[in-house]
Amino acid sequence: MKCLFLGYNKKETKLINFLEKKNIIVVNKTKKITLNDIKNRDLIVSFGYRKIISSKILKSVSRPIINLHMSYLPFNKGAHPNFWSFFHNTKKGVTIHEMDKGVDSGNIIYRKEIKFDLKKNKHHTFKSTYKILFRELEKLFMRNYKSILLNNYKKKINSKGIGKTHKIKHLPKNVKTWDQNISLYLKKHLI
Repeated sequence: MKCLFLGYNKKETKLINFLEKKNIIVVNKTKKITLNDIKNRDLIVSFGYRKIISSKILKSVSRPIINLHMSYLPFNKGAHPNFWSFFHNTKKGVTIHEMDKGVDSGNIIYRKEIKFDLKKNKHHTFKSTYKILFRELEKLFMRNYKSILLNNYKKKINSKGIGKTHKIKHLPKNVKTWDQNISLYLKKHLI
């Protein structure tokens, strides 16, 4: 089996080594992909990929591209989902979904809600919660990799009209660092 892994590399995620240990040939790309890149690929996974995938490529793949997203979809589509989940006080979590032409709007394959108790753990930062979500997303993929590889999973409709989509430019200017304490940030900027 051949996999095109878009986004994070071997140093950034353990998923590439995990797939290779399962005898899957993995090619990692961070640059914009072409039709040639998707030829003869049994699976395409996007995790931390910062490029828009053209509708031409989305229509040309033999099966949907699988995207790993750090939010509990349909909430917080697009950029900086961890930040927006706290800012809008929506469900936090991770989702594996099929890509379509929209932003994080494809069918949901797997998702897991992650609860953060900011009253109990007042030291959480955007960075610390991001790291927790990152690890949980890797675990969710590894737990379900067989059904993903075999394209043997139940799809759930990604509800339209629920949740917001954010672009990079939407991030408030007062977010100076991801090391900011979440409780203090929210107290200061949501009053």
